[in-house]
Amino acid sequence: MILHSSALIEEYTRAGHWGRRTLLDRLRENLAHCPDRTAVVDPPDRPDLVGSPSRSVTWAELGRAAEAVATALVDRGLREDEVVVLQLPNVWELVMLYLAVARAGGIPSPLPVQWRRHELKDVAAATGARFYIGGEQFKGFDHQAMARGIAGETRLETFLSLDEVSALATGEADTDRLDGIPVDANDIFTLCWTSGTEAGPKGCPLSHNNWLFGSGNLTRLMRLEDGDRLLCAAPMVNMTGVGVLLVPWMLCAGTLLMHHPLNMQLLLRQLTTENVQFTILVPALLNMIGKHPDVDALDLSSVRTICTGSAPPSAWSLQEFKRRWDIEINNLWGQNEGTSLIGGPQDVPDLERRVDHLPWWGRAGCDWPSGIEGVQVKLVDGEGRECREPGDVGELAYRGPNLFPGYYGRDDLNARAFDAEGYYCTGDLFRVMDACHVGFFDRKKDIIIRGGFNISAAEVENLALSHPGIADAAAVAVPDETMGERVCLCIVARDPANPPALADVTGFLREQGIATYKLPEALLRLEEIPRNPVGKVLKKDLRQRARDEAARNG
Repeated sequence: MILHSSALIEEYTRAGHWGRRTLLDRLRENLAHCPDRTAVVDPPDRPDLVGSPSRSVTWAELGRAAEAVATALVDRGLREDEVVVLQLPNVWELVMLYLAVARAGGIPSPLPVQWRRHELKDVAAATGARFYIGGEQFKGFDHQAMARGIAGETRLETFLSLDEVSALATGEADTDRLDGIPVDANDIFTLCWTSGTEAGPKGCPLSHNNWLFGSGNLTRLMRLEDGDRLLCAAPMVNMTGVGVLLVPWMLCAGTLLMHHPLNMQLLLRQLTTENVQFTILVPALLNMIGKHPDVDALDLSSVRTICTGSAPPSAWSLQEFKRRWDIEINNLWGQNEGTSLIGGPQDVPDLERRVDHLPWWGRAGCDWPSGIEGVQVKLVDGEGRECREPGDVGELAYRGPNLFPGYYGRDDLNARAFDAEGYYCTGDLFRVMDACHVGFFDRKKDIIIRGGFNISAAEVENLALSHPGIADAAAVAVPDETMGERVCLCIVARDPANPPALADVTGFLREQGIATYKLPEALLRLEEIPRNPVGKVLKKDLRQRARDEAARNG
């Protein structure tokens, strides 16, 4: 499935940013280069998570498994360009399935394991997917039963469990048959999902060339070397897991150490005993490690580079990691749409500036030591004027070979998301820091980011409004040291003398099939939701009231 325009393909191919090699070609190169090197290592707590033993697989074993599973998918009727929904935690089979589905001519579409019936139905409806691969148990939840339960409401009809996939991986492969399935470098490799101001998830398709350009830049900036060991502590379902870990791991023919969900004690053990060279950790985790009671005993000497994102890191953490372990922290801003700006030691050598200064790639007159080319960035204010002077704030618009072709099947959104010059309007506000740097300012989109996951305020509000005891509702973010942000639901009760409690609301939302991480963790009862004269909710006022309430309650 090729979604980029022929004109854009010609432009980026002529410039040398895109080529003919696919990620499957890279897999073949790795199989020839290091067949006996360990490719993927399961999380040590896999038995507790999914009920089966942890294992590690070599590149040769991974390649054979991908061929066998690809053959099995074709045997079961998978057609070229069909979407295959994957809902698995970070286990070696998930890594293999990305490659197997692509080899069979399909498009892997990973979902967070936290998503439930509500989100799955949206994805199934948007893609028309017939294939679903998920576990029968993950920390006690049966994803297979959930998916089969909506079969009559969607086109889902072929269901494979984690155990079934593991068994298929030992089967026979029909390589000649698979070789007859064409896979182009401009074909879509993944269909990941993001949530923003829309009530439902939006599909972000990215091609082999998109990933090879974007993750190729990151691989160079992170100084990854052949055979490096990467710790994957982020769910491998979106830009963080795929773009920062999966594709760079393939590009350096390394070893991918899996971790999911977050287990701080286990994470520290892996970081200190598994010879890790690279990982990505959110700012809160950096602070927790730097302030750990046994920090003096932590040996992170093998770690060369760490990437951080989802919020600006603290200057203290950048300095502490550099002082204690000589580890460079790279500040990453990125989106599932493929956009990224990376402040690292090459382009932003000063640690204090690296906290809030990101390189203005593509800016005329700026010479970047990283050598990043092809990316164009501009800031546009509310009047449509480009921001150029220090202190100016505007929406960041982005164009480049790593940018997606548009939301999957959503021409209505794409008409608003791209300007006449092909720039994607990110919905994030940035400030001009100086002639060559920009800094994140605020989110124009009304989203809440909890633990790296985007939560649509509109989605939570729409579901909450169906509660019989709620007359009006608005969802806002409240800061949280561990998760970054949490959901606070502001409500007006239908019966002020008998308002619903937080437990009543979360119980009701669970019944609607919403993902657990989207559930409100604070409830603010109001006489009315503040709105401006045209009826728009005054979210800024609500955020402040929610923060004040949280401060009063400790």
